[in-house]
Amino acid sequence: MVKTAGTFASIFALAVVAPVSVHAQEAQNAAAADEGAIIVTAQRRAEAQVDVPISITNLSSDALKTASVQQLADIGKVTPALRFDFAGGFFQPTIRGIGTAVTTSGGGGNVGIYIDGFYSPNPLAADFDLISVNSIQVLKGPQGTLFGRNTTGGAILVTTREPSTSGNAFEGRVTYGRYNEAKAEAFTNYVISDRVALSLEGQYRRGNGWQRDISNDDRRVGDYENWSFRLGLKAELTDTVDVLLRYKHGQVDDPSTMLASSLDTSDFGLGAPFGGVPGTYTTAKNRIASGSVPEVFRSNTDVVQGTIRADLGFADLTSYSQYRSENSFMSQDLDYSGLDLFQLGLPNLNETWSQELLLTSKAGPKLQWTAGLFYFQNTDTYITYINNGGNAPDQRIRLGGSSTTVRSYAAFLDATYEITPQLFLTAGARYSIDKIVDAYWNQQFLLTEMPVPNISNNKLTPRVVLRYKPTDRTSIYASFTKGYKAAISDVGGSCQIPDTNYTCNRVQPEDINAYEVGFKYEDRGLSFEAAGFYYDYKNLQVSIYRTGTAEIINAATSEIYGLEGALHYQVTPAFQINAGASYVHARYKRFNNAPVYVRCSELGEETAATCAANGITFVVVPTTLEDVTMQRTPEFTGFVGARYETDLAGGELALSGNLFYSSSFFFGPSGVQFKQGGYETLALRAQWNAPDDKFHVAVFGDNVTNSRYLTQAQYSSFGIGANWSKPVTYGVEFGVKF
Repeated sequence: MVKTAGTFASIFALAVVAPVSVHAQEAQNAAAADEGAIIVTAQRRAEAQVDVPISITNLSSDALKTASVQQLADIGKVTPALRFDFAGGFFQPTIRGIGTAVTTSGGGGNVGIYIDGFYSPNPLAADFDLISVNSIQVLKGPQGTLFGRNTTGGAILVTTREPSTSGNAFEGRVTYGRYNEAKAEAFTNYVISDRVALSLEGQYRRGNGWQRDISNDDRRVGDYENWSFRLGLKAELTDTVDVLLRYKHGQVDDPSTMLASSLDTSDFGLGAPFGGVPGTYTTAKNRIASGSVPEVFRSNTDVVQGTIRADLGFADLTSYSQYRSENSFMSQDLDYSGLDLFQLGLPNLNETWSQELLLTSKAGPKLQWTAGLFYFQNTDTYITYINNGGNAPDQRIRLGGSSTTVRSYAAFLDATYEITPQLFLTAGARYSIDKIVDAYWNQQFLLTEMPVPNISNNKLTPRVVLRYKPTDRTSIYASFTKGYKAAISDVGGSCQIPDTNYTCNRVQPEDINAYEVGFKYEDRGLSFEAAGFYYDYKNLQVSIYRTGTAEIINAATSEIYGLEGALHYQVTPAFQINAGASYVHARYKRFNNAPVYVRCSELGEETAATCAANGITFVVVPTTLEDVTMQRTPEFTGFVGARYETDLAGGELALSGNLFYSSSFFFGPSGVQFKQGGYETLALRAQWNAPDDKFHVAVFGDNVTNSRYLTQAQYSSFGIGANWSKPVTYGVEFGVKF
């Protein structure tokens, strides 16, 4: 693996010094000029990337296709220092070592996901298929001033196509690939009048699973079916006011993140219950051993959004109004064997209201500013069931339940002043009030709701940036940003554990002080940027999985620093190359009571007997750790991508590929267990476009190296499970547009 890492580093170094351009950057700049992308830029106003003092990865729709990106989680293949992981069905992005490490009612994420300016808070519905996407921007580092709501790690901004009065249009494509995956998606735009347009988009994706269950006649498991549609209506009420209304409905039936074999790694050993009962477990990458109740993940999402834009002359006013209703259900075997020790059922209801007003100044000779008000309310409710002894689904035992209602209010102001034509000062601040106003829990058979005291946090999160622009094509900047993640009432965890006397932990807010220096250059298609960063990070919120509950604790102080860089460059008009890499040193300085999973058999006969009587194999031993790596944070990640175009049969043939590499890291919450070694993946694509660009045909392959790596390690007292990457996949695509 050292040889692989060295080879990859050499390729990246060669890419940096080679004389090359940037089709991807040109496409992204074009997307930024589109009216749908202006609002969701890094500083909430339209600016050239070279002038934005934030580390950003820009991905155009063409760049997403080149890297075989189908879902949001796939963008980690083309974004340095970004990982996407799952804990069961919970979506957990991580940027530069800072990511969501909690799964509980009201927990929220550390990386904010914004779709067309709207915050998407639910980790059970955050990953989605990408259709009609103009661009994706990944903002690295705390974004608390302009985006707020827990964005200590960063923010991901997805911009999609809007209805347009420029003309009727249709674009669609169908795909068929390995494991019988079939996908169809389409976008259509219809002009009703010179001021009103309608759009309709939709997607359908289904396929067979690639794993088999040794405990159930070796049957295939993991079949999935997802579909969604979105309706948009845009009306220009006057020359200065327009309204955009959207409704989306989506359904997901995909158990793949629930399916796990028993973990077996060099650092930990076998994770099967009771040391591994022959015939009841497997460590094979294409096999699982499950109990009598099948694994399930289903979700149903409805979203209503309204955007109003008004030109006030001196500034632009934008209103974002949103309602989201998301219902999901997951069922997972927490012993990861055929023994029927513990099957978890977890229904969830997540309801969100949000309103934001954004006022952005017109470009002035010296001063530009952005001000806003934000309101957010989210109710997150879970019911927990167990299914011991192979009970049928309708015979499940209610283990407990929890609910949290969070309200957040914020006001923010950010301004950039031109000190000289080459020197700019940016200063901003956000004042946030986060309240848990209604929280409760209940425990097995006790349906009475047990209220929990309210929690209120008030926080000021400032940022200061000094930017020097020696030429029109170059920027150098230094920044300080403060971020925080609100406190949590652990209603889904410690409240329901007998060992804690059913006392709810109040999990303290996270705090981060972030320092960054960066350099950006863009000229004649060449785009290059590099950044160095240092984070002082306190009170990380971390999940500990015990007997069916996820207890939340605070880790102590952490330190993160690193370097990253990215380039987009063009050799000739027909050939482009892009690359990126990051080095992240992320350590817990001191982690008191760090959760370390230990086999009961290693703790003496009395403990082993007690564990056996309760059907558990592992216990969490609180341990003081110093200078250990943070969870899910590889030191090195990088990618190299290329695209070559040539004439063929009157049309154009485009050949593209993307190679991604990650060094080793640990999945365990303490940073010392459940290791994944370094790995690489390769995506390839060949696409022929017709002479009139009305249709295209493509063949593609993903994970062509057939790398088999852990996508998550799932840990509980009953067993330690391993979710493995999908094997190599390939397929064909046909698309039309007119």
